[in-house]
Parts: sequence; C-alpha cells; structure tokens
Amino acid sequence: MAGTQTHHKPMRVTDLIERINQGSTVVCRTQFDILPVDFQHRSNPFQAYIFLCQYSGTVDEMKYSFRKCYARGCPHNLCPHVSQAVLIANRYLQRDYHRLETAGIAVDKQLFTLEEMVRKFDRKKDDADSALALHDYVNLAKEGCEVIVNPSLELVSAVEHFDRFENKMVFLMADFSIACQGSTHQVERCLACYPVDKEADEKQAKIDVANARLKLFYEALESAGGQAEKLFF
Repeated sequence: MAGTQTHHKPMRVTDLIERINQGSTVVCRTQFDILPVDFQHRSNPFQAYIFLCQYSGTVDEMKYSFRKCYARGCPHNLCPHVSQAVLIANRYLQRDYHRLETAGIAVDKQLFTLEEMVRKFDRKKDDADSALALHDYVNLAKEGCEVIVNPSLELVSAVEHFDRFENKMVFLMADFSIACQGSTHQVERCLACYPVDKEADEKQAKIDVANARLKLFYEALESAGGQAEKLFF
C-alpha cells in the first residue's frame, strides 16, 4: 500500500529503505560506471577513477534516479590503488545490498569489476587493513577495541570523462583518520557530488545528503563505543 505522506524523490539508499518501511512499493535497479576523473586537489591536481552506482526505479510508480560514489582509486599513492579501490567499493556495495534486501527491496546483486581496466595497472598487494570500510571500524568498536575518528572534509572540483563528453563536478570528500589497535589508518569517502552548472539548484541538497551520511556513521560509531569528532559540511 502506498504511503499517504508527501515525499521528496529518494537521494540515498536510506531514503529507499525509509519509503518501503512507510508502506511504499519500491523498485530498484543498478547500473555501474568506473570513470576517469581529473581532481583539482589544492595545488596538486591528479587523475583517479571513481566507482559509481546509478540507482533508478520507482517508488509508488513515481520514477527516481540518484547515484552513489563507492570508492576512488589511483595508479599512484594520492588515494587508494585501483585494485584496492574495487575491493573497497564492493564492500560498501554489498552492505547496501544487505540493507535493501533486509528491508524487502529486491535488487540484482552485481558487483564492480575491473576486467578491461586491470591490464592498465600493476597489481598491488597491501596490508589487509587498507581495504577496511568504515563499518569495519564500527564492528571493531563493538568488539571492545578503542576507535577514535578525526574527519577532514573538503569540497573538491573535478572533471569526469565520459566517452563523448565531460562533466565538471564538485565532490564532497571526507578523509577519516582512524586511531585503532595501536596505529592510524586513513579511510576516504565521497559522500555526495553535484554538477558545477547546477550548483545553485543542487549544492544545498547534496550537502544535506552528505551530512545525513556523516550523522549515521557518527551515531553508529558512538553506539558501538567509539569516538568521533563530529564535523559536518
């Protein structure tokens, strides 16, 4: 049965879950892209690959579409290596699939693959903790480990390269410095993004999305016994 409240179109996986919990009928499809992107990072611009999932479908027969960035990978040391990033992206993606299925939303559980890209990069073996996701540290806090998180937030300009066109974008990036088990780990997340030419219309909405995602993480970490400096955009 469809809900009777007035809702905005979904912009997050969490929004889809909230809508089905309110009685809406939710149909969800996914489509993947791994795009080369030029990041204008302070005085040190660099190219990376972003792992994007486009969510689309209907809520009570009304169409929606939004995208989520699951990881960023580089062929150098300015962000996680590409072969590492695909593992990180799939960890977060599988967690979202679990959340959707638990709520009763059917989804085709495809994963990111490198396939054609993998020949461009040397396979790089890193420590196991380099592929840990944020929820792994929440679980470590639940197990009694001391977990202290200090985030750094930044709006980063970038250019996405598609086959026949380019998009100028702004990415809302979070770099989490996490003290755990006697060492410090770095975890980065893209929390939202918007096109430069639609900044006036979309910037505040995407800041709200990013802050909602930060809030969920901070609450989960604190509930597990961890600590975080609560920064927001």
